[in-house]
Parts: sequence; C-alpha cells; structure tokens
Amino acid sequence: MRIGIQTGYWSRRPPKGIVPALVAAENLGLDSVWTAEAYGSDAFTPLSWWGSRTRRLRLGTGIAQMAARTPTATAMQALTLDHLSGGRFVLGLGASGPQVVEGWYGQPYARPLARTREYVDIVRQVLARERPVTASGAFFQLPVPADAAGSTGLGKALKPTVHPLRADLPIVLAAQGPKNVALAAEIADGWMAGFYAPRTDAEHRALLAEGFAARSGARTPSSSFEVLATVPVVVRDDVETAADVLRPHVALYVGGMGAKGANFHKASLDRLGYADALDEVQAHYLAGRKAEAAAAVPLPLIEEVALVGPAAKVREDLARWESTAVTTLLLQGDPASMLTALAAAQSRAGTRGAGLRASAAAALARVAPRKI
Repeated sequence: MRIGIQTGYWSRRPPKGIVPALVAAENLGLDSVWTAEAYGSDAFTPLSWWGSRTRRLRLGTGIAQMAARTPTATAMQALTLDHLSGGRFVLGLGASGPQVVEGWYGQPYARPLARTREYVDIVRQVLARERPVTASGAFFQLPVPADAAGSTGLGKALKPTVHPLRADLPIVLAAQGPKNVALAAEIADGWMAGFYAPRTDAEHRALLAEGFAARSGARTPSSSFEVLATVPVVVRDDVETAADVLRPHVALYVGGMGAKGANFHKASLDRLGYADALDEVQAHYLAGRKAEAAAAVPLPLIEEVALVGPAAKVREDLARWESTAVTTLLLQGDPASMLTALAAAQSRAGTRGAGLRASAAAALARVAPRKI
C-alpha cells in the first residue's frame, strides 16, 4: 500500500513549510501529494508550485471540482501539469455538492452522475488528441449548436495544439454514494474515497466489481485500478485527546458541508451505523452550537475512519487498512503525526531508513500545524 499526503484546501492563508516537508518525505519514500479546493484556494496552482521542487512524487488533485472549469479547460491544465512534471500528474475530479455548485459556481447541480460521464468523456477526448473534440450531451455541447440561443453559429470543433505527454493520464473520481463508487470503477482509473471504514470493505469491493463489469472499450483493467482513502492521523499519548482533535473536523463535514437533506458526507457516515448520533451532531451544528456538535461525535466512529492514539496503536491500526481494497493511503494531519504514520508504514513494509526519518522529522517539524 502506497502512502501519500493530502494537504487539503487552504484555510485562512497558505500553509507554511510545505516544500521542505515534501522534499524530506519524498526521500523517505512518500508516493504522492494531493491538493483540494472548496471556495478559496484552487487545486492546481499549489501542485505546480510545490511539485517543481520534487522529482518523484506523484502530483494529484484530490479533488478538482468539475463545476469550477469546463471539461476542456480542466484537460488543458492536466496536460500542462503532466508535461511540466514529467508525467507525474494525476487528475482527481469530483462533483462537490449543491451548496457549492449552485451557491459558488452558479450552476445547477441536477443529475451529477450523468454530468460526470459527459465531463470525463470530453477530458479523455482532449488527452487522446485523435480528432477534434465534439460533444452532444445534455450538459455539454461542443461546438455550441448553431441554433442554440445566443450562438453565432461560428463554433468549430478543435483538438489541443499541445500533444499531451500521456494520452492515458490517470483520472480518479471522488465518490461517496454507492452509485458514484460504481461509476468511478466504470469510467475512471481510480476512486478517491471519503471516510473509508475498513469493516465495510466487502461492500466497497462489491460496488467496484459492479462498475468494472459495466466497463466498455479498452479502459484500464481493474487490476491496475487505484483506490485512495484520505485518512486523518493524530498521534497523541491518549486516544480521547487524539479524537478531540478530529471531532471538530467530523462535525464540520456532518453539519456544515452540505444542506440538511443533501449532505453526502453525513450520508456516508450514516451508512456505518451512526445515523442517530450524527443527527444530534448535525442539529447542534446547524443551530450554531459547534462545540456541542464536536463533543457529540462518537469515539468509535473516529477510530473507524482515522488513525488516532499512541504511536504503537497507530502502527497496529495500519494493519486494518492493509487488508482492504485501498491501494494508496492519503494521510492528513499535523506533520509529526503524519511522519509517525509514514515511518510506521515503512517499518511494516520492512523498509530501512532511520537516517532519512530523522531528516524528515526535522523538516516536518518546521511546518505549521494544520487544523484538520
């Protein structure tokens, strides 16, 4: 299982010390670094800035919101970053949710699965560069039809002037609902999971198998399909103390990252069997009682979707993830905790490198702690 770092999206300002931390972690054996976006920092710019100082790390958007860019614009950014990085870029895409798509981007959110199909198809056309890009879907029409309202009738089907470095540049879809997970297996090269719990691994594998069975054409076989899980990690001497660091994070996603009747994050955690407790969390959060919302997040839930507690416990808990469909674990948390988990993964894999771990520790210690 590969280990990456999920830097997420920025909070009030850019995080400090990322570059030395990434360089040190790359020497330690880190596989990849991933960035995100919501309605502040974008996902592509930090990858180009930070990635220019690395040599082997894969650089992934985890995720880029589809509503933020047309599919051709996204493909342009992907092929550009892939060239600049020497073929290290991974395009992670996601539909986000109605509050952001309709409130921030001013676009309707209806039928996200159908929209995603059209979007990915257009991106793949650009990257293949076999012919001018065309689309006649319900959401995207290229060129714009001559009889469309406001059309000049002068639109022309085009293909990129730049020859993409890799026509098969990997595309990863973020998904939480069952239909979205199956869709990722059907049309993408990987699935980025949110709140992946190892005990539901069989259910995830069944959904992936459903998607693989629906594949058409010569898409990447399921044997090379990547499953990425963002896993918060907090190393503290006491489990409850560690969980307290993550409780506000979970409360935010349960109560604040989606409307009451359309919160995909809460729905995914409800399916783990915590619906009653999370109804309370959501009610507190929506009423402005954020401290009470955080306090109501159950410890067992935290332990299912995160790595928390003393270093020895974190090392033991890693075994739960190693037996799942997850191929890449994306660590998220404070630098010292992530380093501990990365070193534990190296140790479990039998990799040597105590000296590198020491240098990585020094670099990571200079990174300002980031609230999860």
